[in-house]
Amino acid sequence: MAQSKSVNKTLAENRKARHDYFIEESMEAGIELVGTEVKSIRAGKANLKDSYAEIINGEIFVRNMHISPYEKGNIFNKDPLRDRKLLLHKEEIGRLLGYTTQQGYTLIPLSLYLKQGRVKVNLAVAKGKKNYDKRDAMLEKAAKRDIDRQMKERLR
Repeated sequence: MAQSKSVNKTLAENRKARHDYFIEESMEAGIELVGTEVKSIRAGKANLKDSYAEIINGEIFVRNMHISPYEKGNIFNKDPLRDRKLLLHKEEIGRLLGYTTQQGYTLIPLSLYLKQGRVKVNLAVAKGKKNYDKRDAMLEKAAKRDIDRQMKERLR
């Protein structure tokens, strides 16, 4: 009786994204990789910081995603910062294009994870936060932390 694992294993995460952007919508996308890149990602050598996605001629590419060269890859290694094609349906790309044509919206990868042995990207439509928005979010988080601390002390 073999059970299929539906647990997604996160391999890389863009932690700064939720701090710098308001996330409007997110979706799962496949990514076109070569074998040594997959091995490197599985080893945890991927970095999503400062990466973004762009739609060019009806195809969507992720840029500035750094995947370190695989140690045992020798001649098969590719450029760590090369553009990588994302795999989405035409309708999904059209919907994302509609978002990105609006002022202030961009596409950013939130995380890389494994799903049934394949590397997937969690792609988000995001709108940049202003500095005062970031301060408000930090104040809100601090207030919630203080309230939780007070409640915990009161329940003792």
